[in-house]
Amino acid sequence: MLVIVPDPKVARTLLTRYATLRIAQAERETPQAARELQDVTYTLCVLMGTPDVRQAVAAADALLESAAPTPATDAEHAGHAENGLSLAV
Repeated sequence: MLVIVPDPKVARTLLTRYATLRIAQAERETPQAARELQDVTYTLCVLMGTPDVRQAVAAADALLESAAPTPATDAEHAGHAENGLSLAV
């Protein structure tokens, strides 16, 4: 079975936008922010394959956590250029 995994960068962008709009609405409700929040909520739910925004946020958080580089991965790549060659002189 083929499973499509959302792009972590897209998930991060949507989560950031979702949080920003939730804060904006809590501070001062506006029709424009409400529409944008509704759109971002829908998109986040579709991206994460969930019917509920709480589930979508949890799934996006899990995706970002699993996609985060580990300290070992960072150390392995720290001294290498994009082509795999060492940058050390």
